[in-house]
Amino acid sequence: MSNIEIRATGRAGRITLNRPHALNALSYDMCMAIDTALRNWREDDAVDLIILDAEGDKAFCAGGDIAELYETGTKGNYAYGQKFWRDEYRLNALIFEYPKPVISFLQGFTMGGGVGIGCHGSHRVVGESSKISMPECSIGLVPDVGGTLMLALAPGRLGEFLGTTGFRMGPADAILAGFADHFIPQSQWSDLIEMLEASGNAELATEHAETPRDGELAGLQTEIDQHFSGETLSDILTSLRSRDQKFSTKTLGKITKNAPLSAACTIEMLHRLRGPSLTMRRALDMEYRFTFRSMEHGDFLEGIRAQIIDKDRKPNWQFPDMDVPLVAVSNMLQPLGEDTLTFEED
Repeated sequence: MSNIEIRATGRAGRITLNRPHALNALSYDMCMAIDTALRNWREDDAVDLIILDAEGDKAFCAGGDIAELYETGTKGNYAYGQKFWRDEYRLNALIFEYPKPVISFLQGFTMGGGVGIGCHGSHRVVGESSKISMPECSIGLVPDVGGTLMLALAPGRLGEFLGTTGFRMGPADAILAGFADHFIPQSQWSDLIEMLEASGNAELATEHAETPRDGELAGLQTEIDQHFSGETLSDILTSLRSRDQKFSTKTLGKITKNAPLSAACTIEMLHRLRGPSLTMRRALDMEYRFTFRSMEHGDFLEGIRAQIIDKDRKPNWQFPDMDVPLVAVSNMLQPLGEDTLTFEED
C-alpha cells in the first residue's frame, strides 16, 4: 500500500496521506509527490480545488520522517538534510501561494511538517480531536515549514509562547492563533468531502463551520503577553522566574526542557519577521538559515538522539544554563550567501 494516495475525483484533486502506523509522517518522496501533483493540477481546468486529508484517527501528520535525516547527519552528510528542507519549504510556499482553493482536514496530531502542508491552504478544517503544535525546539530545531509566518501573525505574543513551548492547540486555540479557519464536527467530514468533489465549490466548507468549545489560549493571553514581551529569551525567562504562579512555573518547565539555542533563535526570528514586510517566502528564508546549519552547528542531531533514537530524554544541549549569547543566535541566522533558499521552479 502506498504511503500517499493521489487522484482526481469529480472536480477535486485528492491527496490522502496513508501512513497511519507512522502517524502519517512525511517522507521526502511523499513531499515530492505532493509537489508534482499540485503543479500538474494548477494548470488542469478539470480540477477546481484540492482536498488534503489523511487516513487514521490519531494524526493528520505528526511531522517529517526524520530517521533518514539522522542517519545521514550522524555520518557527516549534511547535504541530504539541506536538500530535504529546501524542497519541503518550496512545497510549503507552493501551497500557500496556490491559485486554487486548498482544503485540509486536520484530525488528531498536526505537528511540524504536517503544519507545513496542512495549515497553509485557503480552508483549514479542524475537528474535535485536532491538536496542532510546533514542537521543533524540543529536538533542536526551530518552528519551520512556514510556521514562523503564522507565529509572527498570531495575536499578541502567542507566537513566542507557542514556538518555545510546543503548546498543543485544540480547535478553538488553532483558530485563534491563525493555524486553522473552520471547526466542523468530524462526523460530517466524509459527506462534506463528497460534496466538495461533486461541486468544486470550496465555500461549502465555510457554510458547514460551527463554533468549537472554548480553548485555553484566550484565557492565557494576558499572562502570555506579560511574560513574552521581552526582546530576548533571557528577558522572557527572567520574567517567568520573577513570578511564582501556576502559569509561569509550568511554562518555565516546558521551555527549559527544550534546546536553548533553538528557543533563543525562535524569539529572534519572530521579532525580525513581525511587521509589514512579512511574507511566506521571507519566513521560509529565515527558517532555512537555521535548519541549513542545524546539524553541524545546532543541536538537531543531539535532540533526535535523546528524544527518538536512545529515548533517554537527557539531551546534552549547548548553553545548558539557558544563557545564549547574542552572537550564537546571530551566527545561526546570518544570510547563507550562495546557499540562500530560492523558489525558482526546475
